Amino acid sequence: MKIKNPILRGFHPDPSIIRVDDDYYIATSTFEWWPGVRLHHSRDLVNWELIEYPLNRTGQLDLRGVGASQGVWAPCLTYDKGIFYLVYTVVKAFYCNMYDTNNYLVTAESIHGPWSDPIALNNFGFDPSLFHDEDGRKYMVSMVTDHRVPKKYAGRLVLQEYDPVRKEMTGPVREIYAADTIFLEGPHIYKRNGWYYLFSADMGTGEAHGQTIQRSRSVWGPYEMYRADFMEHTGEEAWSILTCRHHEELALQKCGHGDLVETQGGEWYMVHLCGRPLTARNSADAPRFPGSRRYTLGRETAIQKVRWTEDDWLVLDKETLDSLPETEADAPKLPLCPFPGKAARDDFNEEELDREYQSLRVAMDAHYISLTERPGFLRMYGRSGLASRFSQSLIARRWTEFSFEASACMEFEPEVFKQMAGLIFMYDDQNYLYLHVSHDEELGKVISILKAENKRYEYPIGFIPIEEGRAIILKGKVEGERIQFYFGYAEDALTEIGPVLDCSFMSDEACLEGWFTGAMAGICCQDLTGFGKAADFDWFEMKTYDNDSGRKLWEQ
Repeated sequence: MKIKNPILRGFHPDPSIIRVDDDYYIATSTFEWWPGVRLHHSRDLVNWELIEYPLNRTGQLDLRGVGASQGVWAPCLTYDKGIFYLVYTVVKAFYCNMYDTNNYLVTAESIHGPWSDPIALNNFGFDPSLFHDEDGRKYMVSMVTDHRVPKKYAGRLVLQEYDPVRKEMTGPVREIYAADTIFLEGPHIYKRNGWYYLFSADMGTGEAHGQTIQRSRSVWGPYEMYRADFMEHTGEEAWSILTCRHHEELALQKCGHGDLVETQGGEWYMVHLCGRPLTARNSADAPRFPGSRRYTLGRETAIQKVRWTEDDWLVLDKETLDSLPETEADAPKLPLCPFPGKAARDDFNEEELDREYQSLRVAMDAHYISLTERPGFLRMYGRSGLASRFSQSLIARRWTEFSFEASACMEFEPEVFKQMAGLIFMYDDQNYLYLHVSHDEELGKVISILKAENKRYEYPIGFIPIEEGRAIILKGKVEGERIQFYFGYAEDALTEIGPVLDCSFMSDEACLEGWFTGAMAGICCQDLTGFGKAADFDWFEMKTYDNDSGRKLWEQ
């Protein structure tokens, strides 16, 4: 039996994994998307289901005003003596010279919650990780940001003890890693056979990304980095047990930021982030990452089987000893435990939103939406514009494959041009394609496409009159780097609207501000008059195709 990578497809970066008895859990970053931290559950490492978000109360998490790709970074999920621990960073400022990286801890007796209010930790940098030592003491390790120009070190990691009784950091903050050339982040500490292992992501989170391992007899170090002949190493780069930085041809790129778990049978696995690139690239004169490949699906989560060597180092468990990720991993010797599939279409018949949806920065409470005001419909009240970082009425789901279609059926009767609602494909609040209904003084009710690309806005098809008083179906079909929009009044009679458009700009590396998340598809409503004009959505649907075979995954 093989596990197909990625196991969490589309925008699921920075995975942290634990096993509690026969259950496995993975936490991943959510950045500016609400609620905070995605949790997935499995019993076989093959099949995964999305469960409750731990940061799901406004009192726990305030993301209003955070920038694109800021917000909740790199959660670390651990378990000790009946308690789940989740540490994470809330980044409030990053794209300026001084970083605001506030680190917090929440706890729960059940993975399903309720989770505690946040406990403030130290804020030296992002990617905090909690280590529970055998003697009962607990330590937090994180990287260190440096706003000085130039930085004193390329990369630094610090360690401090955490007091679980007083619920605060205690004792000295000690530097356990400092280097002139090798940048490390996403650190985790483990203990095995008397060794403390420092397991860290290296060389940033792009195509040069990798994963290193160091060890020491003391949790405080000094730590020695594993260096082996099978590791491809040139110049000033890390010695990585997992990387694809020298292999552009591999299907999985950006591999690194890993975490380890041991199965009930003593098998070891590493989850790690990865990305699947398009062929599309940034232009050679792009202001940021010129010539870089584009990743509309964002950074995803994959899994590799690993093993410990006779001299207590960690390597990938494969026939050829190297550092290269594989698109399929050997499954553990566990009984398969699949979960029920979900219908492609959401008819909004429940009183709560499906967990797959997330909103931007704020919870979708009664100020923004209602599933009960008109049973069988999602009523969405128009709020701020799409550039707002405070009050958007918007829900969206992840792109999980390069080929898919998303559609919605909507009733909306705008009265002025400042009222809009429709179907959106987006990366962040500066990069999106928006097929929407609005009003024009001369034409009446109209449909249009708004394109935003790094703060450049255009309407590529102008405004087209449509019928008043009728529900309208909106659809976008994505194939790789291209998208075609459709509209109509019956599902079997949709009409193309506009030309085929490039959608690859909604991608890691292509966006000028945010580039840590992934593209989303959803529905939204704006009313810039302040009157809260509502749109009613009868349904929203996403149909995904398998990249390799073209098979319709929703027909499984």
